[in-house]
Amino acid sequence: MKRRNSVRKLLWLIIPSAFLILLDQFTKVEAAARLAGREPFVIIPGALEFYYIENTGAAWGMMAGARTFFIILTLIVMAAVVYIVMRIPDITRYKMLMTSAVFLIAGAAGNLIDRVLLHYVRDFIYVSLINFPVFNVADMCVTACVIALIIGICFIYRDDDLAFLKPRRSGEPDKGGEEA
Repeated sequence: MKRRNSVRKLLWLIIPSAFLILLDQFTKVEAAARLAGREPFVIIPGALEFYYIENTGAAWGMMAGARTFFIILTLIVMAAVVYIVMRIPDITRYKMLMTSAVFLIAGAAGNLIDRVLLHYVRDFIYVSLINFPVFNVADMCVTACVIALIIGICFIYRDDDLAFLKPRRSGEPDKGGEEA
């Protein structure tokens, strides 16, 4: 039973993440083909435009050129998310947490693919109204994850709801992943 729950959790993580990763990569390919070397495509004048850049850093180009650092950090974060997902109790109360994990894995993987294959991340959505950093679908996935986690931690989950994240002492039963 526990093995079947683990497989189900991994599939629940992988399938929607794969869809979001494909969406991210598709939009980046289209943005590069249609926007690179061209003037920005204005969607809402003074507010929103498509503007292609190749970013070797994080938001606003911070830590430009730190490709290896970002690759290692992303792999560590993704491994931690999979570990946490495997410990999440298999009950409805934790669906928001599982969904957050999907968005984080998708966002991390989408930009990781760019960093590994291209040595930069393709960004193309620019909110000029507030001079926000140019971003992409993967970045939107990570942002959705963070917003969901903030809402969950502030308004839904109590400390004891997240007890499954605490390390187990030797001999303690695994309380994560079981039907409740």
